[in-house]
Amino acid sequence: MPDIPSELDSLVAGAPSGRRGFIVTSLGAGFALAAQPIMAQQLITTNSAGLIAGEVRIPVADGTIPAYRAAPAGKKHAPVVIVISEIWGVHEHIADVTRRLAKLGYFAVAPELFARQGDPRKIEGIPQLLRDIVAKVPDQQVFGDLDATVAWAASEQADTRRLGVIGFCWGGRQVWMYCTRNPKVKAGVAWYGRLRDNVSANQPRHPLDWADSLTVPVLGLYGGKDQGIPQTDVEEMNKRLKAAGQPSYIRVYPDAGHAFNADYRPSYRKAEAEDAWQQMLEWLRRYGVK
Repeated sequence: MPDIPSELDSLVAGAPSGRRGFIVTSLGAGFALAAQPIMAQQLITTNSAGLIAGEVRIPVADGTIPAYRAAPAGKKHAPVVIVISEIWGVHEHIADVTRRLAKLGYFAVAPELFARQGDPRKIEGIPQLLRDIVAKVPDQQVFGDLDATVAWAASEQADTRRLGVIGFCWGGRQVWMYCTRNPKVKAGVAWYGRLRDNVSANQPRHPLDWADSLTVPVLGLYGGKDQGIPQTDVEEMNKRLKAAGQPSYIRVYPDAGHAFNADYRPSYRKAEAEDAWQQMLEWLRRYGVK
């Protein structure tokens, strides 16, 4: 188990500090430009009837970050699910995911973890988005913001003793990483997050490095035809998890590619996404996030 740094330690050298360092101050609406084209006819939309839903601000070590929160109206002490976004940030799809979870009784919150580095929703090209924003986000900063999100949820009378974390793509990687850091998480679900990548100052280690010491049960949901995540990495991760006696494992959908749950994009695969969603809910329930 790695040492757990303090929230202040998460502000590594080079990251903006002070309230003026935050570039994203509100979430806006709609879909990220780089996520186009949008397949509107396939889009799952979840209304906010019976929910408290909308943008909130979460105090962090050096200011506040925006987030989208959805929770059952009038229900205190609901179990908590933190939703970690794709590289697009907290746009309409991620907001909708939180509402889906809230309809099931969860206090769901999606923090904007790119707030200091830039607004991913406004960048049209994926290479620019990865270079100018995503690569500049230190893992330690993410951990600190997730810790702050948990603390904020507790202050809102949600039950963080029943805490789950889910994430998609970039957020899927962060699920694996955060579940090596915070033993208070009951369960994690990583949707097609990279398991191995280039080492950098901001991302010095990756999920495969922690497979032997993972203490939080994590379910991975991956596509067998994902062009960005080699199946050899998936197989190695499963092998290491099994050798370590971990309950965690990766479930592979052979005919699915990357982002198969992204119901607003051409990559969406309805059958696999619906099955994976049910697998996720069962995993959360199995480990006490219910």
